[in-house]
Amino acid sequence: MRSHSVKRAESRRLVLIVGDGLRADLLFNEDAFPTIPDAPKVVAPYLKSIAATRGAFGISHTRVDFDSVFNRSSHTFSFGSPDILHMFSQGATPRRVKTWTYHKKYEDFTKDWSATFLDLWVLDRLKELFRNATTDATLDAQLRSDKVVFFLHLLGLDTTGHMYRPHTREYMNNIRLVDSIVQQTETLINDFYNDQETSFVFTADHGMSAIGNHGDGEPHNTRTPLIAWGQGIRGPLPDSNPSSHDSYSKAWGLGHLFRRDIEQADLAALMASLLGIHWPVNSIGVLPDVDPTRPGYVSPKLGDESLAQTALVNARAILEQYTTKHELKKARTLFYKPFKALKGFNTTDNKTHTITSLTEIEHLIQTKNWNASRSASAELIKTGLGGLHYLQTYDRLLICGIVTVAYIGWAAYASLYVFCPSDFVGPQEVPGAVFVHATAALTLVGFWTLFALQHAPSTFYVLVGLRIPQNLSFYKVLVGVGMAVAILQFMVAAYTHRFIWSIGFALIGVVWPITWPIEKLKQFRHTVTAWAVLCLVAAIFPVLSVEKQESLSAILSGGCLVLVCGGLVALWVLGNVERQKGGASRHILTSLFMIQAVLIIATMLVTSSSVRSLKAKQGLPPVNQILGWIILGTLSSALLGKYQRVITQVVSSLLPFVSGAKHHTVFSKFLVYFLGFGPCFVILSNSVEGLFYVIYSSVLVTWVVVESIARNGVKPMATESKRHKVYQFRPDDLRIALFFLFFIQVGFFGAGK
Repeated sequence: MRSHSVKRAESRRLVLIVGDGLRADLLFNEDAFPTIPDAPKVVAPYLKSIAATRGAFGISHTRVDFDSVFNRSSHTFSFGSPDILHMFSQGATPRRVKTWTYHKKYEDFTKDWSATFLDLWVLDRLKELFRNATTDATLDAQLRSDKVVFFLHLLGLDTTGHMYRPHTREYMNNIRLVDSIVQQTETLINDFYNDQETSFVFTADHGMSAIGNHGDGEPHNTRTPLIAWGQGIRGPLPDSNPSSHDSYSKAWGLGHLFRRDIEQADLAALMASLLGIHWPVNSIGVLPDVDPTRPGYVSPKLGDESLAQTALVNARAILEQYTTKHELKKARTLFYKPFKALKGFNTTDNKTHTITSLTEIEHLIQTKNWNASRSASAELIKTGLGGLHYLQTYDRLLICGIVTVAYIGWAAYASLYVFCPSDFVGPQEVPGAVFVHATAALTLVGFWTLFALQHAPSTFYVLVGLRIPQNLSFYKVLVGVGMAVAILQFMVAAYTHRFIWSIGFALIGVVWPITWPIEKLKQFRHTVTAWAVLCLVAAIFPVLSVEKQESLSAILSGGCLVLVCGGLVALWVLGNVERQKGGASRHILTSLFMIQAVLIIATMLVTSSSVRSLKAKQGLPPVNQILGWIILGTLSSALLGKYQRVITQVVSSLLPFVSGAKHHTVFSKFLVYFLGFGPCFVILSNSVEGLFYVIYSSVLVTWVVVESIARNGVKPMATESKRHKVYQFRPDDLRIALFFLFFIQVGFFGAGK
């Protein structure tokens, strides 16, 4: 893929400072921390003064990471976290991107001093670099060359936000520290170079939710501050009409100045234009100054001519990406359909297309029609980005179809082979099965051949390999497929509208039993009532706020409920074990259950101690870490009984009573797993996750009983059946598989995690 460059630079060097995890509102807002006594009105006075008096500012909407601008520089000097810096140095031109990173052991979220130490470490290394340049001629020459980039990654805010949450004194103090580091960095740069030829960009890679999380599309996670100043950057401008501000920036105190928002990918374009370097070949960023109807960030030396030329380079870079990916897709796809708006377009011979062409833009530039050329470039970039999106989503319909068929095939297969009752053998073959099998095999080979010709991902081969049973009528298949598609869409919608999970619980727990015969409802009214109550209680958790505050009382309540429920169930289970397996098995399992209960109590004590220590800013005690791992190792040995010989070599002294499968009944296995995962839901919980675990487990166990009633009219047999009957597929089997899929999804997302 060819690269394109801006012929002239606006500055000799650029300093990029990233405050990891910094929210825009908590930097810009006046009185951003009203609940903290003695909090300053302006938390970051230096950065705020830059935005107000000598720079451009706005919001960077985060969706993608920074592009490879560093690899296009003459030299990049980067300081900060090893997790971040190594992403830019790996694969870069050798010795071009230099990194200074601290050891990972210092990235300790539990230590109060860690965040401050990490950020000051970065500043100290920058000072050390300039000191070394006074005695190292080679380093001095590299620093004084053109197209140099300095990258300062400040991890402290991210560390503090995760540990203490954003609306805390610790986070506020870290913002003040970052503000001071920015001021000192600018002073260091100006003192060393003394030429005012440096551009500065301050931003963040992501924001932070109220509970210290990030990574999703929540607005506080995606709105980060952007302030640019120095050589080649325009100064403040009066606000536009209509205003560039909204309710979000009302509290900034900058309403009289123009706010210019960008997408985070646009930062690569902005930095490339300032340094005059080659455009990163994979950048989808758009220079904010391409649009002539709104002010951007650049104040070019040659005025509008430079902006017009840079906009053309931006358009060429986007079209180069489209052309390369278009040709690759065309070569690998049967019956390929090109993007209509760019059909026939080729960057080498400049053929025209339906909107504009590079030749026309070049003509507008030659005639000094700067604004018209920028508008044409903006339109061409928009079309090019549309083409890239078209190519990215070209196989979307095929993928959706494959995934849908795979889910349906899995559900049908599971209903026949996975969820088949233990006293049945596999499904009976029907006449003509050989022909059906042969047709299915030929279809599979045909799809695989198609995927091979198109160089499709390996996942395509796996997904299309899942089959639908052969011994079904067309009507059953049609009804089953329709039901499966509807339920799958129902669950997809629940990912963004969490209350739908609650509706699902209500449908399964209340509406489904209503469809049973009235005689069956009367006979098993107590079980059905318990099932409905459990489902309705479980329905509460998805509608709770996902931004849960840490609650030690809720965590310990979950642990206590696990113990109480486990103890009550153990009394009934052990009685069945003694009747079916004998007194020896009861003795072994009693010891196992008691050890598991002790592990849960130990986990509660460790968690309680850890929470108190962290709140006191004393870090996580080493003894708590050791105990946590010991409990986890012991837990693993209890759950993985079939690997007993291997595991007991490691943890035999910790859990001498690991039981084999011969001592268990169906429900004793349930109880072992329930108690076994109990410590995880104590030590890893933040709030009510342990309570959800108890209710969720109760629903699953009750589901086994309710399904037996619904299908056979009796509760599950207490003893294992020795009969083996041929199993015939029933339409209800598909519903069971879809219920199972629903419960799997709820297990992941029901408590907001």
